[in-house]
Amino acid sequence: MKNLKLSQDWLVKLLPEGLPYPASTIISGPGGSGKPLIGFAFVSDWLKAGGSVIFIALQYPEAKFVKASLNKIYNINVDEYSDKIAYIQFNHGIDSWESIGENTLDANLLKPDIWEESVNKAEGFFSDIHDPGVLVFASALNLLLFSPTYRKLNLDKFVKLLSGDKRRTYIFSVSTSAFREGIERWEKSADNVMFARIEEEMKLYLRLDKINGKNTISEEIPVPIKRETLEEIKDIAESVRKRQIPELKRI
Repeated sequence: MKNLKLSQDWLVKLLPEGLPYPASTIISGPGGSGKPLIGFAFVSDWLKAGGSVIFIALQYPEAKFVKASLNKIYNINVDEYSDKIAYIQFNHGIDSWESIGENTLDANLLKPDIWEESVNKAEGFFSDIHDPGVLVFASALNLLLFSPTYRKLNLDKFVKLLSGDKRRTYIFSVSTSAFREGIERWEKSADNVMFARIEEEMKLYLRLDKINGKNTISEEIPVPIKRETLEEIKDIAESVRKRQIPELKRI
């Protein structure tokens, strides 16, 4: 196993040896606690190291929000890595998946087999894959649990993926505001687990709970993301959830 060198000082304090890969990582915490923005720090360093990234931002309506956040917080121009990036957008209104752009798919990710098919298809957008390989970054993965029909299927699927799939590196952010027992199954299955929380004055904190499958006790560190950025991303995510969750509960 190798380690991804990290460039953010606050993240180096938490992971001085870097992020192990290939491995699975869960960033867990209450809804609205800025977890995807923490994940973007790993994404930024992954791209700079020569890796490829598949973005699956379930709570964002379009890929442009991912691009804007990476640029604003980590000063990385995603367009400079266009041959290293693919997007999968969550669309539960279609049966399977469809291409909607040069490197973008719409996919009904509620269906476990469609998840796998669309990730494989997105990986095919990359002409060359170099070390550190492919990172699949998915945020708000817990949205897949709101469908009564697909809840257990997805709980079981990601337990298996987190514990056993080393073809790629996975970083998932999940909200603990619902389905806590199911989220705990995912946390137990992941190689690495981090917990985020946010205080009322919009101060974000992160601690490490598990690394390389071993529990650890770490100091909680502040994450220096501006309040207005946290509020903006929270508003976008909440508006999407308010629309998506009632629809998912009927599936």
